Amino acid sequence: MKHDVIVVGAGLAGLVATAELADAGKKVLLLDQEPESSLGGQAWWSFGGLFLVNSPEQRRIGIKDSFELAWQDWLGSAGFDRKDDEDYWAIKWAEAYVHFAAGEKRDWLYRMGVRFFPVVGWAERGGYLAEGHGNSVPRFHIVWGTGPGIVKPFEERVRKAMEQGLVDYRPRHRVNVLLTENGAVVGARGDVLIQSSAARGEATSREIVGDFEFYSQAVMVTSGGIGANFDLIRNNWPSRLGEAPKKMISGVPAHVDGRMLAITEIAGGRIVNRDRMWHYTEGIQNWNPVWPMHGIRILPGPSSLWLDAKGNRFPTPNFPGFDTLGTLEAIQKTGYDYSWFILTQKIIEKEFALSGSEQNPDLTEKSIKKVLSRILPGPTAPVQAFMDKGEDFVIAHTLSGLVEGMNKLSGDHLLNLADIKRQILARDREIDNTFTKDLQITAIRGARNYLGDKLIRVASPHKILDPKMGPLIAVRLNILSRKTLGGLQTDLSGRVLNTSGNPVPGLYAAGEVSGFGGGGIHGYRSLEGTFVGGCLFTGRQAGRALAKEIM
Repeated sequence: MKHDVIVVGAGLAGLVATAELADAGKKVLLLDQEPESSLGGQAWWSFGGLFLVNSPEQRRIGIKDSFELAWQDWLGSAGFDRKDDEDYWAIKWAEAYVHFAAGEKRDWLYRMGVRFFPVVGWAERGGYLAEGHGNSVPRFHIVWGTGPGIVKPFEERVRKAMEQGLVDYRPRHRVNVLLTENGAVVGARGDVLIQSSAARGEATSREIVGDFEFYSQAVMVTSGGIGANFDLIRNNWPSRLGEAPKKMISGVPAHVDGRMLAITEIAGGRIVNRDRMWHYTEGIQNWNPVWPMHGIRILPGPSSLWLDAKGNRFPTPNFPGFDTLGTLEAIQKTGYDYSWFILTQKIIEKEFALSGSEQNPDLTEKSIKKVLSRILPGPTAPVQAFMDKGEDFVIAHTLSGLVEGMNKLSGDHLLNLADIKRQILARDREIDNTFTKDLQITAIRGARNYLGDKLIRVASPHKILDPKMGPLIAVRLNILSRKTLGGLQTDLSGRVLNTSGNPVPGLYAAGEVSGFGGGGIHGYRSLEGTFVGGCLFTGRQAGRALAKEIM
């Protein structure tokens, strides 16, 4: 089979690009270092949240949204400050993406069978002024079927193209070098790794059993970010976020190592915005891990009291679910790599969700019966499993017992019962009126003005020390590695640019390896639902552009 294009990476961006190329009649060689069990990459593990603007789901629940409001939010969050250089193409990609999210994105997916949960989630609420960071309205649309539900239509398109002889998929093929001739990328060379029966996400052997060398008219890199490469994360860690964490847990499988970034750079591609990254502050260690240092992110409602390692409440607006990067900076500047939630049984029942397809079997399995069970008393089964088996949870009927358990868990013995009790009592006194100076409580009441939050997401305001709301729960929160916001700089056709700003002939990129577009579509901060969506958009854009370019 003579290949028109080599696509390196069989995650979502690679599947989308391959499907688009095959639909245009191009012959694609799809290479991936992992076994076939991991087809779809990180997207399969995701909660399947997508950023949509002015959708039918929003309108049905009373949300008024527009491109103008979404673009205002995007700019306020991104904080682009390298406009003539590293952010030049990122801004163009960002504007195109918000237009896509406000336009044909939903219909395009809907035609492929993708459906959405009717209640729209409100991620990254911000807590600043109108032009600051955060979503002004709920925009987080959960795919019915979560991550597997968004991967499925593109996998089906690729497998159909395989049957037609248009796609040659080769798992366990690890690219080491992008081949160049006269400055143009013309192929790839690498190792064939030993076959593996590992389940999806499990670490696989790097034993080499052969080699390969393939040529094509163009190569598209869709290999993902650096989320499991802690050394590279620390090397790129920006001083503005304090010291890099000494301890992190991993939100992605071990193969998310970033190695193709350096390989593509050697071939002439330019990497920009290396210091921009997106790691979560609400990570808990998985009691049933799939990959090394496997962590899960809590998707919290706004009611838990958030304390640093010494037991001091974080300042406004570092509330659960409001500003991931701002809270990460606040945590790292304490000199410790962890923090605490203190909450009640009533809060955990309504406000705790866990990110990931495997942590939401009701949505992933498209079970209406299981989804309806969420309204019953008690946490969801996955949350209860962490309460029972997770090492980061402390449960007690008294505050003294809770603090004692927290100190024992951390081993640092930094927490003072009197200090924590004082702060909780002060907070609880503000519950007596429907108006208050405590901005977290104001935010809780404001969130419940949105019907979706009131129904299934935000607990009724109550006193944490009210015995009827107990028992008390504390959760130790770890830094959870996740997304790379910088990457290969690309133009709007997905062509990788060199240090002079010119396209490297024959070299394209899509997905996280390109910073989800242009080398950093998000700037400094994400509005959420934009990572899976960024893979969809860049894979589509680059695939369609390349299909028109090659003969």
